[in-house]
Amino acid sequence: MQTPETPSAPRPTSRDVARAAGVSQATVSLVLGDKWRGRVSERTAHAVREAASELGYRPNLAARNLRLGRTRTALLVVPALTNEFFARVYTGAATVAARHGFGVVLYPSPEGVGPAKDPFASARAALDGVIASSMAADALKAFRGTDLPLVMLDSDPSDTGAAAHVNLDIADGMRQVTGHLLSLGHRRFVHLASAVPSWTFDVRAAALADALRDASVRTVRAPLEVNGARAAAERALTGPGPRPTALICDDDVIAAGACKAVRRLGLRVPEDVSVTGFDDLALATALEPELTTVRLPAERIGERGMAALLAVLAGDAPEPGDLPVTLMPRGSSGPPAA
Repeated sequence: MQTPETPSAPRPTSRDVARAAGVSQATVSLVLGDKWRGRVSERTAHAVREAASELGYRPNLAARNLRLGRTRTALLVVPALTNEFFARVYTGAATVAARHGFGVVLYPSPEGVGPAKDPFASARAALDGVIASSMAADALKAFRGTDLPLVMLDSDPSDTGAAAHVNLDIADGMRQVTGHLLSLGHRRFVHLASAVPSWTFDVRAAALADALRDASVRTVRAPLEVNGARAAAERALTGPGPRPTALICDDDVIAAGACKAVRRLGLRVPEDVSVTGFDDLALATALEPELTTVRLPAERIGERGMAALLAVLAGDAPEPGDLPVTLMPRGSSGPPAA
């Protein structure tokens, strides 16, 4: 018999069922909502039901009623509000949400890196689901262990705690950058890599290393702000050994700092040093010369993220596949000096 001093065991959630059955949370929703036929195999459906039975999982009827549309509110968690990319993600998510009678509340993680705290004292009664853009998995602990579906954008697809993932083809973007510079004749590179730990930056680093395995590459860490990136680029350009002919930057803001560093050293972009970015922010065309960079469809990933959350709430499977990205060659890249 339980006494007042004995704490009750945590109530199992649909996420626990998904983990035990080795499937996604969306699959659990399909099976337990009896919408799996034609979408999930009989064997998988049986595994989900067995896991739910063994865990003693019972759907939270209050949460289910919320997800049927009583609050019609989604939370969008982003690392920071100072980056234009996340404003565009919000615009895309809010556009799709409005078409379905939903609202989107925007919440920045403290200091841009997390962990994100629950912004509402009663968030689980005020929200239908959470969308997190470019966040580390361990920065979202406040939203785990609940029945709130979590959709992760631009994040590690191996994270089984999310109901759905929507990603950009970041690796292909870096392959496009390196292919462009190699075709111009560059063979000495510095990778100005973001100092912020993130899956998306890890993917960029891995793709760059693979594409430039036969070239000379040095990695220099840089903060995601102009002056810190300028100092990092100056160190890279004045270090020992032959000067690099191209600076490959993880972000347009880092690239802006790199361009300042080149000019402060009395060099020219791109005649002496080529510079490339990533994101295609408005800043990219404000620079002179304009920045060669990778365009990320920020609004589209916001749209797909909100659509994925709506699909999970309805017990449907979200649209699969990564979103393509596009190289934007501009004046900041050119052949290396003879």
